[in-house]
Amino acid sequence: MQTLLRLHKLNARFDQRLDGWGASLTALVLRVFVSWQFFKAGILKLSDWTATLDLFRDEYHVPLLPSELAAVMGAGGELVFPVLLVLGLFSRPAAIGLFFVNLMAVISYPQLWQFECPAAINDHMYWGLLLFTLAISGTGKLSLDYLWRTET
Repeated sequence: MQTLLRLHKLNARFDQRLDGWGASLTALVLRVFVSWQFFKAGILKLSDWTATLDLFRDEYHVPLLPSELAAVMGAGGELVFPVLLVLGLFSRPAAIGLFFVNLMAVISYPQLWQFECPAAINDHMYWGLLLFTLAISGTGKLSLDYLWRTET
């Protein structure tokens, strides 16, 4: 029992020393990681817009939207939301926006569920979980949102 109490005291000291910076650094790493995944996809879409439009017409079946509008919204979301998220500017709306971009990708491309290797759908699930976590817990002290909140 004494050993458990000592471990608890060590843990409490560790928490006090980090004083929220550990969580903030972790949130920054998560923000950069998940943002990079979507930003790469947005750059790829822009690099060959004709192929992107063809994909949205033939492969991706976004409900309720014309394929051209879905392509613009998808690429725009993949390019704008990650930048906001990395900067920590409007970070919760950016995380929620990327969460829905991710969700729409899974909904509009059901072949993800049929691949032999589940890595593709698993990636989307991991990204969704990270984005949901960032939307709920925020980005911490290493963000523009935090700086603006403390200055006002």
